[in-house]
Amino acid sequence: MLAQRIQAVRLIAFDVDGILTDGGLYLTDSGEEFKRFNSLDGHGLKMLKASGVELAIITGRKSRCVELRAKNLGIERLYQGVEDKWSVMQSLLKELNLAPEAAAYMGDDVVDLPVMLRVGLSITVPNSPQLVRDHAHYLTRREGGHGAVRETCELIMSAQGTLDKQLAQIGRAHV
Repeated sequence: MLAQRIQAVRLIAFDVDGILTDGGLYLTDSGEEFKRFNSLDGHGLKMLKASGVELAIITGRKSRCVELRAKNLGIERLYQGVEDKWSVMQSLLKELNLAPEAAAYMGDDVVDLPVMLRVGLSITVPNSPQLVRDHAHYLTRREGGHGAVRETCELIMSAQGTLDKQLAQIGRAHV
């Protein structure tokens, strides 16, 4: 059943804090916010996108560094300051002409549950609240900001039979 859910994924959306980052909110004395992103996660996202899966970021907070990271990764579907994440996901599904079963969402807190409960594949990290873990189809071994996104990307590509092709293309690009 899990394999079928993963194979069906054509779109995956990610929360930011606790998923693409370690969940810490770093503030300078002047009030500027910065976040720590994982380069392995970034490369996984690039490979997943190249394999044909659509990517999106849906987050409740607004941050310039998230905008810069999304641009760096080529993620055009960035939604910040979102209170109703399910509405955004519904719009994405309509835009891409996909059923909810063809979508995945990776989140780590109760505000992510409205999406996680409605998509075909919901993913969370080990340090998420028990309620969120109880409703996830897949629990990563790695924590948010420490390779959980890369693990997820490779899981999807492996199940869809595109991982070897992505790895081979990287090998040719660096020869």
